[in-house]
Order: sequence, then structure tokens, then C-alpha cells
Amino acid sequence: MRLSDKIAIVSGGGSGFGSGIVRKFAKEGAKVIVADIQIENAKKVAHAAGGVAVEVDVSNSLSFKNLVSTTLEKFGKIDIMVNNAGITHTPKKMEDISEEEFDRIFSVNSKSVFLCAKYLVPLMTSNGGGNILNIASTAGISPRPNLSWYNATKGWMISATKSMAIELAPKKIRVNALAPVAGETPLLKSFMGGDTPEKREKFLSTIPIGRFSTPDDMGNAACFLCSEEASMITGVILEVDGGRCI
Repeated sequence: MRLSDKIAIVSGGGSGFGSGIVRKFAKEGAKVIVADIQIENAKKVAHAAGGVAVEVDVSNSLSFKNLVSTTLEKFGKIDIMVNNAGITHTPKKMEDISEEEFDRIFSVNSKSVFLCAKYLVPLMTSNGGGNILNIASTAGISPRPNLSWYNATKGWMISATKSMAIELAPKKIRVNALAPVAGETPLLKSFMGGDTPEKREKFLSTIPIGRFSTPDDMGNAACFLCSEEASMITGVILEVDGGRCI
């Protein structure tokens, strides 16, 4: 029960890595708000975890603000925020990505972290501290070709995590990030440019441990970083990647 009595929001919690984080947090005693733009998915995950589902577009200021106010109305505080929601583009040359795709990727993957800081940092400060966990990617450390603008958002998130950590440490707000390799999530097909045995074999050949990351892998790592066991850790980018970035 490492997260007993903690109130946690997990964006993108209705599927993939987010659902694994929700399950682990609930198992460790947290009350979890499953925030997702796909509300039906969020409801299913929330029901199984004894949590609460909230529909949110993390790239939209009013929607994010509503997520925060809804959580406060129900629980009175927010101890943990996991910025997990993210999107990508299909593999293609950087000059072939449309301006609309570029804007959407940066809004969901990067602006959402800005909105988190805008609406949650004052609350966590007044509450005496908290934890913010950003879900980055190995793409921000060791970029793959033809995913350039997705890679860039994750590199941005890594820099943002470190900047937030150093500024917020005096306020007892710890900020860390996880950098997973691709896993069995709805985004896998997009990362690989299609899901075939050949593409999987090629992708897996770059991961020394020889498998994709899983929602449970992410849940375990997220729980550690957001627990008191990691009370001396901030500004860290923890690679959950089976050796991909070595």
C-alpha cells in the first residue's frame, strides 16, 4: 500500500501504458482518476480499479481545468499527476508531416504538460507538495528516423521534466519521467508503420531484452517514482526500455 490515501490523476488512463499505471496505483492504495478523451475506455478501466472516469482533452485549457476541478470536488486534493496521454504520427519524412499533424502532436504531447503545471502546481504547493510524472520515450533519447516530430515532443518532455524538477524542488514537488520503449499499446502499429511479423522482428531486434515494454512494466516503475521510496529522486528520466538506449 505504498500509495495509501493518495489521489492520483492518470491521463490517457483508458488504455495502454496508462491502464497499467492505473491498475498498479489502485492496487497500492491510491484513488485514481482515469482521464481520457475516449470516455468509454476510461469508464471500463476506472470500474475495474475502483476509480473515477473523467473525459478530457489534455491539449485544451478548459478541458484540463475541468479535470482538475472535478477531481477537487470529489476528493479535495491532488497528490499525483501522471502525464501519460500522447499521440504520434505514422513513419514518414519530416517534410511530409502536415502542419495540422505537427500542431496536434505538440498540443497533446507538450502543451498538456504546460497545462498540468499551470493548473496543478499552485494546488500542490498549497497542499505541501506532490508528484508529477511525465511519460516520455526512448524516442527523446535515441530517436528513430521518420518519427522526427514525435521524437521532438519527447525530447521536449525530457527537458521540461528537468526544468520543472529544479524549479519545484523547494516546493516539495518532485518531477520525474519514464522513457519506455514501444510496447503493446494502441500506438505500436503507428510506430512500426504497420503490424506484421517482419516489422515486429525488426523492431524487437533493437531491444536487447528481446520484448516490448508492457503496461505492467510501466505501472511498477511509475509506482516507485511516485512513492515515498523515491523521496530523494527528482529530475530523473528512468528508461524502461530493456536496454534499448545503451
